[in-house]
Amino acid sequence: MSAMIRMPQKRPLKHRSPSLPVFRLLTGLVLVWIATGQLGAQQRQLEKALELLPDIQFESIEPPEGFSASYELRIRQPIDHENPGEGTFLQRVFLNHRGIDSPTVMVVNGYARSDNQAYELTHYLNANEVSVEHRYFGVSMPDSLDWSFLNLEQATADLHTVRALLGEVYPGPWAASGRSKGGMTTVAYRYFYPRDVAASVPYVAPLQTSFEDERLYAFLRSAGTPECRAKHLAFQRWVLVERDQVLPRLNWYAKGKGWTFEYMGIEAAFEYAVLEYPFSFWQYGKECEEVPDTENPEEPGAIDRALDHLEDVVGFSLYSDQEIQRLGPHYYQAATQTGYYGFETADFTDLLVALPPQPHAAFVPKRFETTYDPTLSVRISDWLKAEGENFVFLYGEIDTWTGAAAEITAQTGSLKFIIPGRHHGDTSIENLSPTNREQVRVALESWLGVRLDPALWAGR
Repeated sequence: MSAMIRMPQKRPLKHRSPSLPVFRLLTGLVLVWIATGQLGAQQRQLEKALELLPDIQFESIEPPEGFSASYELRIRQPIDHENPGEGTFLQRVFLNHRGIDSPTVMVVNGYARSDNQAYELTHYLNANEVSVEHRYFGVSMPDSLDWSFLNLEQATADLHTVRALLGEVYPGPWAASGRSKGGMTTVAYRYFYPRDVAASVPYVAPLQTSFEDERLYAFLRSAGTPECRAKHLAFQRWVLVERDQVLPRLNWYAKGKGWTFEYMGIEAAFEYAVLEYPFSFWQYGKECEEVPDTENPEEPGAIDRALDHLEDVVGFSLYSDQEIQRLGPHYYQAATQTGYYGFETADFTDLLVALPPQPHAAFVPKRFETTYDPTLSVRISDWLKAEGENFVFLYGEIDTWTGAAAEITAQTGSLKFIIPGRHHGDTSIENLSPTNREQVRVALESWLGVRLDPALWAGR
């Protein structure tokens, strides 16, 4: 390099080559300019490809780190894929681009998706990402809601449509992944369209085959230590006993937050929150040391501390009209097809006044009547055990939903990990042991038919 910048002494000073740091800076700027031009050309090529696809609107948005371009798409979907004449709606999809020939991860969302944060699996596969908002959530709403078309058959047909369209742009291998309800939908997607993706990685995905999955109750009866479960019970009963002090505080708190409780009434909301407490406690990995002491209930501030703790673990807004409306599509699906959970009340029957004898956690919109049909859930469960190949299931050891985990068999070659000490929010590939993470890498590399960089899988 130094020979390149040494100039004859007779040349005037003003014509001397720049010093080495300046030369490097100029070279860097040229390379950046070339790279920027190449990226710009790739982006224009991508946008031309998107323009050629039918029934897609898109606009460029700021890409997350590691992607060269990102777009928010609106893809036109039939309300009823079996009868397109029923009308259409626009479904929100986020596209994060790395390269035309890179693998692509279909992120299956179980709810609304309003932001564009990249998914973990996308990082490990060094892939493009296509993130699909679930029908009837967020902005992906028909003008008139016919709830009969909110089911797994229609939702997975939405995914198949997205896959078929964007597969014209991204010919490389595809994988699918989702968390919680999105993970459940990821399994159903492979059941209906087994050739759409080469591998599926559901996170913390409950797979229930009944309206109330008894496995969840069994989990709660054995979660933690007997001492911790006894603390839960004492805390729940104490708060219910003190309802005359609790309800005025809740009313003022709700008014300050702008919550209303016309759907069920604030007293029922309070009782639901108390019954929900152990479920949420284990779901998000709370510590038993956090449970308030009930031995000195007359201590100043004891009730306020108890309500702060209950709000932190459960969240009273879950039972507000605003949240029930937001989650209404989820509750409808739970009550009709995917199943959910109820509450065991034997320890509280002398203290409950606002709830029905067998309360359930699916708050169906407008309280209209629904009928639960387990047929599809049973079929998917049976198929998964017999034919569900190329799955990686991830669960957290202390997550309540792990009680309703998928059941797999050795004959399929799929993998399932229950990660020690992890809950619903922090179960991840990153939190696998190095040995198990390498096992996942090798499996996905084989299933997808691509080389996956071991350095990316070594842990962040």
